[in-house]
Amino acid sequence: MEEVLLDKCPRVETERLVLRRWEERDLEGLTEMCGHLEVMAFFGGAEAPAEVERMLDRILARQYKYGYCFPVVEDKQTAQFLGFCGLNYQETDIPSGPGVEIGWRLKREVWGEGIATEAAVSWLGFGFKTLKLREVFAIAVEGNRRSENTMKRLGMTYCEGDDFIDSGLDAGDPLAKNFLYKITYEQFWGTGL
Repeated sequence: MEEVLLDKCPRVETERLVLRRWEERDLEGLTEMCGHLEVMAFFGGAEAPAEVERMLDRILARQYKYGYCFPVVEDKQTAQFLGFCGLNYQETDIPSGPGVEIGWRLKREVWGEGIATEAAVSWLGFGFKTLKLREVFAIAVEGNRRSENTMKRLGMTYCEGDDFIDSGLDAGDPLAKNFLYKITYEQFWGTGL
């Protein structure tokens, strides 16, 4: 019987945010976010509602299997869906091998407000302290400077020489080249975040 580890995605509150596991009710906010061209510029373009519904099904399945999957970010005051940010177990073959990734995607209207950083700091702390992770990685598509800047603010280090081509895309695709960043347990606790 497969072990279910739902306790790996607790409800976490920060000063402005609630970070929690996914629920079916998140489909509307996810659909709105994934239908926005600017939000999806580095993810292959805006997605149709049916594609987003399949995406939520995959997220829920991963959350069930691993206990977490890029948890929901919502506004603490209004309970509005703002996007997602958090940890995700990544099985794919990337230069660092399978491991735990931190990632985020937020609604356009909240970009520049420090939400990704605030949420990511909480999840990194949880990952290193509670899950006893030794290392977490993040991936940015070439040109996604906003994500790379967030990674740097988190104290992550660019892994020069570990750039890779997304195996699901043609090497000539402008979204194919990815940059890898990492942070270790020791680096995170030394950042003072």
